[in-house]
Amino acid sequence: MEVFYEWARELYENTGINLPFIYDSYDRDRMVEGFLMTVKLSVTCLFFSVIIGIIGAWLQNSPLIWTRRFVNGYIQLFRNTPPLVQLYFFYFAIGTLLPKVTNEYGGQEPILGGFAWAVISLSFFAGAFNVEIFRSGIEAVPKSTIEAAEALGFSRLHIYKDITLPLAFRVVLPALNNNLVNLVKTTTLAYAIAVPEMLYEANQIWSDNVNVTEMMIFLLLIYFFLVGILVWGMNKWERALKIPGFGA
Repeated sequence: MEVFYEWARELYENTGINLPFIYDSYDRDRMVEGFLMTVKLSVTCLFFSVIIGIIGAWLQNSPLIWTRRFVNGYIQLFRNTPPLVQLYFFYFAIGTLLPKVTNEYGGQEPILGGFAWAVISLSFFAGAFNVEIFRSGIEAVPKSTIEAAEALGFSRLHIYKDITLPLAFRVVLPALNNNLVNLVKTTTLAYAIAVPEMLYEANQIWSDNVNVTEMMIFLLLIYFFLVGILVWGMNKWERALKIPGFGA
């Protein structure tokens, strides 16, 4: 690795192309931490947004009208407002109303930090789209299948969990794939509330080294790589779950 580091240093000296996150250990550690934070934020938001989508789609078919209205209101609110505005609302509006706690240095800090608010905001944002995605898959399940389960004495929850959802999941995977890809890219908004993900760390590096062009090219490539892994995994999963008549 030392040879690689030295190559990056010589590249800068000979051509002016500055890649300090390769040859400088301090910047390299910052970039690695930013990458790991982006992965952590993305995985956490992906998980909770899918859970919100699954639960929300089930509640949309609730026999209680106010439950259905609540879910529809949630969808309209988060689908029709910008995600950055939502992030600021959670962080600045709601965050300031919550109690503060004493940190290890004896000072006061918010009970929820930037990472937690980013997860909450982005999960709710993507979850609103996931609810509609899962709803479309549920509607694609033949009515006769559900009627057969009802005739066998299955409860509404068991029908959804054991029959409707598994069949619908095959149908919704392409649309779900697109929404999850957009969610990973949307995690860059966490930069706005100082979550130290890749864009935030890259900004710190180019502020110190005045190498905006090199850092932006690096960010484009690393996000292309990161999202490409997700797309590859989702496409492979989609092919594995295909059955005749569902998602083919």
